[in-house]
Order: sequence, then structure tokens, then C-alpha cells
Amino acid sequence: MKIRSLQPNEQKYTYSQSMQLQGQTGNIGYLRGDFDTSGCGFFTTWFDARPQWKTDEFKEGLDKIINSLREDKGLLHNRYDMSAFARRFPDSSFKGNYCTEYGFRVDTEKHAFLFRCNPTKGDYNFYCFCYVKEWLDRHISKAEQGIRFIDPNYKELFRIPDGGKIIITSSWGEKSEYSCRFIDEYHTEVGNDLFHICEFAERMEKNGATYEPKPQEVQAAIKAPKHKDLER
Repeated sequence: MKIRSLQPNEQKYTYSQSMQLQGQTGNIGYLRGDFDTSGCGFFTTWFDARPQWKTDEFKEGLDKIINSLREDKGLLHNRYDMSAFARRFPDSSFKGNYCTEYGFRVDTEKHAFLFRCNPTKGDYNFYCFCYVKEWLDRHISKAEQGIRFIDPNYKELFRIPDGGKIIITSSWGEKSEYSCRFIDEYHTEVGNDLFHICEFAERMEKNGATYEPKPQEVQAAIKAPKHKDLER
């Protein structure tokens, strides 16, 4: 079994996704676990996303991976071995929602298993998000193009990376910040809402609002070509 650190563009898929992203990425569900207060227990709970994709082949693959990682000095053996395992892969660390976490990926022929680990007493110590590998990799590849924002005439204004943020300024000057996720070339999530990119532009114009990339992400944004309107 081969295990590797997550790439930066894979890390965001170790958190719960919207129904749209679950469908686009082939998310089957996820396993949550902890090592109890002793650090040596092992308690898990499974959460379905698409139970129709939970085939016997998938279940056998998941069981094999978890059992392998439960072996002595493995990632899931206990809380202490998880910490030691993470130290051997310094590139696995990333900034989580409130602390440093560690990400790993294991693949079978048809499925991808993405682990987010946190060897802290009192927290859930790992999440294993399970995907149809082909669907996940295809979505990640497409998301590399970034999320495009257009005006109501379909002229591209700017792009931001998947997971980046925009600032919307209302007609009365109030500013609000929203995280955005790539769904496909024509759809994006802004906060908790799903939009066709043209629908979003038209709604902003109707409300007298403006939108722009969050300043620290301007450098990372994918610049739109000048003087070129995109086809519908």
C-alpha cells in the first residue's frame, strides 16, 4: 500500500462538501475516528454521502486500508504513532480550521481515500473522505483553471483560485467576504449559495453591488485576457 502527503489542491477535499461538490467529485462518504482519552482506543463512525456507490469492492478496499494503517507505528495505530508518522512527512502539514492538521492520500484502482489527521487529545483524530478516484481527479484538474467572475455581458473580469474569496460591496457600501468553490466552468458556490456565473453577475447588477477578489488573493488570481469576451 502506498501512502503520500496530500497536495495543496487536495486538502480542501478532506472537509464536508456541499451536495453539488459531493456529486461532482464522487464523494461516497467519510469515516470519522478518535483514539479515546487514553490515546490507544479506536472508535469510528461512518457518514454516508452517496450510499449507492458503496460497493463491495469499495468496502473491501476501505477495510484493507484502515487495517493496514492500524498496524504498529502506522498512521492510525494510536495518537502517539500518528504524531510520529506525521513528523516523518513534514510536507503533510497544513493550516486547518483552527490548528495544524496533516493530510495523506491512499488510492486503490477505483477509489481515493483522503485522510485529515489531528493527533490532539480531546478532538476527533482523523477523518477519511472517500471518493471515486476518476471523478475526484477530474474535478481537481478542472478546478485548476480557477473560478471566473464575469459582468452581465459575459465579459470576464477576474478569476480566483478554487477556495479563494471575494468581497462584495453593497449599494450602501457594506462589505462582505465570501469563500467560493469551483463546481464547473459555468457554476460556482459563493458562500452557501450556488450560482450560474451569469446569474451571479446579473443579481449583483440588479442589487447595485460590486465584487472583487480579496486583496491578498489578487496575486494568486488567474488574470482574465484583455479585450476578449467569452462565449456562452
